[in-house]
Amino acid sequence: MFLRKFNVPFWALALVFGASAMRWWRLEQRLGRYSLVETTVQKPEDLPEHIVADEKHSWLNGIKVYIATICGWGCILGVSVAKTADEASLKKSYGVFKTEAQALNPDYQPVSILSDAWAATRLALQALFSKATLILCFLHVYLSLRDRSKYKHGAIFKVVADKLWHCYHAATQATFSQRLRRLHEWAETADIPDFMKDKISKFYQKADAFRAGYIHPFAHRTSNMIDRLMQRMDHHLFSTQYFHGTELSAELSIRGWALIQNFAPFSPQAVEQNMGWRCPAEVINQSRYHENWLQNLLISTSLVGLYRPPQNPL
Repeated sequence: MFLRKFNVPFWALALVFGASAMRWWRLEQRLGRYSLVETTVQKPEDLPEHIVADEKHSWLNGIKVYIATICGWGCILGVSVAKTADEASLKKSYGVFKTEAQALNPDYQPVSILSDAWAATRLALQALFSKATLILCFLHVYLSLRDRSKYKHGAIFKVVADKLWHCYHAATQATFSQRLRRLHEWAETADIPDFMKDKISKFYQKADAFRAGYIHPFAHRTSNMIDRLMQRMDHHLFSTQYFHGTELSAELSIRGWALIQNFAPFSPQAVEQNMGWRCPAEVINQSRYHENWLQNLLISTSLVGLYRPPQNPL
């Protein structure tokens, strides 16, 4: 199962270790039955106050679906397949994380949630966690400019990027607002492409959602943490040629993969950097049940209730 962290296909596991490819597939599916939150986080007080949410686009039998993902403390704590990207569907998928988190702590509410600017995502998260501060990801502003500029407008982009990061590194809300206002005034008269002016103008209009990141000193202001984990998810989905079968099998598959990511060992260098803790779940809990990582995972799953998806998913 450790090799599944690196997307080694099931037929290769069967070739080397015996049994059948379907047996290895079923073992990973079985992990998806357990609560991601309660398996990964042992104590209610260790639930993350600041989380990051995003959707990964994928396909189920050739039809586009969206994997609603929530990360905290470097772990994947919520992952569920949504058939559409509207508010109702995303609320249902993100609601799986809420249900599991509140099973561990009935009063759980995150302090802040970082997301992109997709309206349905923000509405769904606000409906689920009404007391949380919603923060827009600064990195998405930078990337949206970079992706259209790095070849054709490289020199101009460097000037704009320096000014953007100058805003980001402001120490207070007031300083951020002042720097952003100056950036907007400069962009209005500068000789830069129209799409850059448009992006900066939208950035300025949504200033309140970016300023919210300064309210809480430990809140996420960029999506780096979830981007790293979703990059692995992207490699995993590509290696399997995305989802096949039923919506339920897709749900169990991605949940099983997420638990392996949370418990499979770091590289030796990363273990050293994390003071001897060998996986993201151990970093959160500052403990382990067993020296063998898979035994540690199985003991963790045995301590929580089963995740029970709908019997007849729509």
